[in-house]
Amino acid sequence: MQLNDSSLPAGLSVAPDEIARFSALADRWWDPSGPMRPLHAMNGLRIDWARRHLPPPRDDAGRLRQVLDIGCGAGLASEGLARLGYDVLGLDAAAAAISAGRMHVERNPLPPGSGPLSYRVGSAEDLQAEGARFDAITALEVIEHVTDPAAFLRLLSGMLRPGGTLIVSTMNRSLRALATAKIGAEYILRLLPPGTHEWRKFITPVELGGLAGQAGLRVSDIAGMVPGLRGWRESHDLGVNYIACMVAD
Repeated sequence: MQLNDSSLPAGLSVAPDEIARFSALADRWWDPSGPMRPLHAMNGLRIDWARRHLPPPRDDAGRLRQVLDIGCGAGLASEGLARLGYDVLGLDAAAAAISAGRMHVERNPLPPGSGPLSYRVGSAEDLQAEGARFDAITALEVIEHVTDPAAFLRLLSGMLRPGGTLIVSTMNRSLRALATAKIGAEYILRLLPPGTHEWRKFITPVELGGLAGQAGLRVSDIAGMVPGLRGWRESHDLGVNYIACMVAD
């Protein structure tokens, strides 16, 4: 499904061409050998890292903590977070991707002990206008696709409850990332469709820390994510892929 520019709400944090690109991939989002196979490969690491940095699924009063998975696509991370027991809302502006996420969980129900999982087509601005607040937000491989990263982080920060947690994963704007995550992955190995990423929109860890501070967030931890023979693993190497935890002060 392709989305026309006229169907997109004003002030959308993601560019229309990005939405159309990911909408076109929706039918194969859950195919582990398809165009989203790098996300499938790293998803276990992302979810385990989130598990260690998010507060427990229930607060002291027994209330389920609410997590927003923004830019969720068809829900790879959303399902993983729900399996941990959180009350998860997966939000994406690509309607076809949300449809694929809903269909996948209908066909593959979450196991007992999972938290509620719901999906919604829309933008962060939609939720902001409604006054929505969350205990935690995840933005995984999203910030490099938004039109204004600084405004995006301010928007997410404003939707966190006091003391809330934001987890962001993205790619470093390094020459090594250009060679591997852009040229290598898209044009040589064909792990991703050509044009998936724009290297100039990658964000260095230092830049991310500065943007976080401007948004009233404090980076509490950061780690590299590197591929290996036994799957992706956490690393001190931030040169290409990395993940960061931020806390609302």
